[in-house]
Amino acid sequence: MRSRAIYGLAGKTLSADELAFFCEAQPWGFILFARNIDTPDQVLALTASLRAITGDARTPILIDQEGGRVARLKPPHWRVRHPAARFGVNYGANAEAAREAVYLNARLIAQELVALGINVDCLPVLDVPQPGAHDIIGDRAFATDPAVIIDLGRAQIEGLLEGGVLPIMKHIPGHGRAGADSHLELPRVTTGAEELSAVDFVTFRSLDSCPMAMTAHVVYDSIDPQRPATTSPKVVRDVIRGEIEFDGLLMSDDLSMKALDGPLIVRAKAALFAGCDVVLHCNGDMDEMKDVASGTGILEGASLRRAEHALSLLQPPRMPFDPDVAEARVAALLEGSA
Repeated sequence: MRSRAIYGLAGKTLSADELAFFCEAQPWGFILFARNIDTPDQVLALTASLRAITGDARTPILIDQEGGRVARLKPPHWRVRHPAARFGVNYGANAEAAREAVYLNARLIAQELVALGINVDCLPVLDVPQPGAHDIIGDRAFATDPAVIIDLGRAQIEGLLEGGVLPIMKHIPGHGRAGADSHLELPRVTTGAEELSAVDFVTFRSLDSCPMAMTAHVVYDSIDPQRPATTSPKVVRDVIRGEIEFDGLLMSDDLSMKALDGPLIVRAKAALFAGCDVVLHCNGDMDEMKDVASGTGILEGASLRRAEHALSLLQPPRMPFDPDVAEARVAALLEGSA
């Protein structure tokens, strides 16, 4: 039996304390950051050691490999990828070319991940940036037009899935108009519910078949002025599960972010009580992970069903796929010379 948590780890190999903790905690998954990454062989060995703990070849191993500012895999071993906005710029001139470029780029990302034993990418970013908002989203979003985000987000989801990697749409139900970086403080959004529904929520509603989603640590005053989405039963029930009709696996954003307060056990329990299926803890701090573990139970019931459904979508990469041809095609599409 697996627990309702995903954990990070401190370094490039498992420590003895981490091995003992993970063996006891049996998390549903793990997440990797730049601190865990050196060479392809090292990462592959690390992911193998994590799966040896669970004894399950499907164990989710996540990474944030978006392109642009958010990329855990970097040169010299991995290629630089464009931020999402670069594809959005091309959309107005040639929507079909932009869709193809996004799809192929997602396939290329997936190929790099699968080779390392990583099977989940925290993409697509479906937030709709608004004027005056903090730039924590910025060029991580495809555009400011929800219709463009939906179209290119769908292509990105398809590219990842057909490349053998599960996508996670974020940050549900929308981080695009937040005036603060939730890594550092709690953002509040005062916009009315009708406008949120028409702009911020519509991208997630249109792509509600995505197998997984990550919550936003954002307070929406017009819906629940007391709690951010991650710990709000009202937002999860009425908006995410209700209006958006998302029935995939819902995971919290990182519990250690400063947007949340209180002991880690309280944060974990609040997120799960609100309706998250699993919680995410990223920084690898052992004391914090133990606190999170004491606030999570076994993955069961509807949460287990959603988790199993997500994993059932993992498939071998769709062939044929030539990465060199795809790289050249993406470049040509973005230059308008294809």
